[in-house]
Amino acid sequence: MNQKNLFGHPIGLFVLFFTEMWERFSYYGMRALLVLYMTQHLIQAAQTDTLVFGFATLQTGLESLFGPLSTQALASQIYGLYTGLVYFTPLFGGILADRVLGPRKSVILGSVLMAIGHFLMAAEAFFLLALLFLILGNGCFKANISTQVGSLYPPGDPRRDNAFTIFYMGINLGAFFSPLVCGTLGQRYGWHYGFGAAGIGMLLGVLVYLLGQKHLGADHAVKCVADVIKPAPLSLKEWQAIGGLIALGVLNILFWAVYEQQGNTLQLFAEHNTDWHILGWEMPSTWFQSLNPAFIFLLVPLINAVSARHSGKQNSSIGKMAIGSALLGASFLVLIFAVNGVAASEKISFLWLALCTLIYTLGELYLSPVGLSLVSKVSPPRLVGMLMGMWFLSTFFGNYLSGYIGSFYEQMPKQDFFLLLAVMAAGTGLAIFMFKPLLKKAVGAD
Repeated sequence: MNQKNLFGHPIGLFVLFFTEMWERFSYYGMRALLVLYMTQHLIQAAQTDTLVFGFATLQTGLESLFGPLSTQALASQIYGLYTGLVYFTPLFGGILADRVLGPRKSVILGSVLMAIGHFLMAAEAFFLLALLFLILGNGCFKANISTQVGSLYPPGDPRRDNAFTIFYMGINLGAFFSPLVCGTLGQRYGWHYGFGAAGIGMLLGVLVYLLGQKHLGADHAVKCVADVIKPAPLSLKEWQAIGGLIALGVLNILFWAVYEQQGNTLQLFAEHNTDWHILGWEMPSTWFQSLNPAFIFLLVPLINAVSARHSGKQNSSIGKMAIGSALLGASFLVLIFAVNGVAASEKISFLWLALCTLIYTLGELYLSPVGLSLVSKVSPPRLVGMLMGMWFLSTFFGNYLSGYIGSFYEQMPKQDFFLLLAVMAAGTGLAIFMFKPLLKKAVGAD
């Protein structure tokens, strides 16, 4: 197929860029409001005079496992379940695309399901149903949008790596603007305006994708596997690589359990314990969640420049992951220092939270893309999809664990809670560093 190019890349790349941008706008816009919405409105309404289908059953189930839960602890548990399952369902979305629908129809189905989910958030009664639609929709969407980026380029095309960088910027562009738009509407004008804006963003993503179909590659679904050649048994080196990746994946769980507090307890801290006034004007606290993507835009070129300058003296991938976890732990030392001696009724400057975000964003950039790259490089070629799914599965467990850990937020002094997060993250980095020789031997010399 003769593809038309724009800025040196197929036009299809920019179709996928803007589709992903709007999908991330909708996801992060909804996430920016989720915990605040539950703690300030939904849970109290559900426990008093408002019907929320399935809520009482969910609360009873969670409390049978964890004991009585406060409003904040219950919100944290639901947040963890939701954000965790968002990273669990793509495993099945990929299978659906491979065996039945193909990636293109799967993306359309996922987009429609997510749009329905966002608009269902407008009615308290359908809150849990809305989350279910969002979880299922994300499963169909996330597993299949990225694979279409690679399908635009022939094997060995040197533009492929740059294409994924451009695509990654689309993710962060949507993540940057969504708290500014959805967060402001939700906090200043009403929750449902914010959720509605997220739904409109998702519809725009569907529209972009549908209008750009002719610029995308072929859409193939693998419906028969009977003729696939039986693969040779795995070698000892391949088994070692798989074992090393599984070990790193387990440690990866703790990283994400701490990192994902930004949408949970750190958003509550931003709302109740942070002063957002600047020049006499008060910013909505949800703008806090725009800091992370903004810092990614600033840091990625800097990191790339430093890497290029010291190309012969690079840390190994495993070493970078250890550094990333250590930086995540160090970021919470900033908040421990900032709240030291501060009365519960006082608020700290938002600049402290911005500094914390800057440090853990740097940690994310040392761990997340490096980990994905490592999986793609050392996995046995015939198992790379399964092992990539395993890697995302660690994100599922990490997100759920973030909700469980967040349920202790109100029970502990702020300094102790932030110390717990710092120790968990730093301990993860230390474990990776201690096992670095064994892990390097398992996954290779990288």
